[in-house]
Amino acid sequence: MTEISFTDIPDDEGLELIEEGFESYAESRGVVCGYRDFTFVARENDRTVGLLSGHSYYKEAHVSELIVHKDYRGQDIGTKLLEAAEEHFRREGLENIELTTYAFQAPEFYKKCGFKVEYVRKSKSDEKLDKYFLVKELQ
Repeated sequence: MTEISFTDIPDDEGLELIEEGFESYAESRGVVCGYRDFTFVARENDRTVGLLSGHSYYKEAHVSELIVHKDYRGQDIGTKLLEAAEEHFRREGLENIELTTYAFQAPEFYKKCGFKVEYVRKSKSDEKLDKYFLVKELQ
């Protein structure tokens, strides 16, 4: 009998299943997946002050996290992290970068960085929790 359990982080076997699953399913449909995790790190004096992470697959990169330490905000670190990711993925031939953010977080920041809103899913209980789906074309 199959047992279902919760885990915060997949173990190595689970991560391998994710990568292999994406790759083999795409391949069976005649598509190259190229699934990879990525992280760009901003450091100052050996201290991590910001990071951008996510994964790329098919012809796009998905940003899961972009965070700058509160003491370093307003110094263009987030912008520089995005620019580094854009340049990296442009060289790799990806078509776009996509991400989501909530109304209370950073939709205006991403728009200023050239991202376009594809969709806004309105929260039923709190407008600060309206979720923005954004994309930036790289080609």
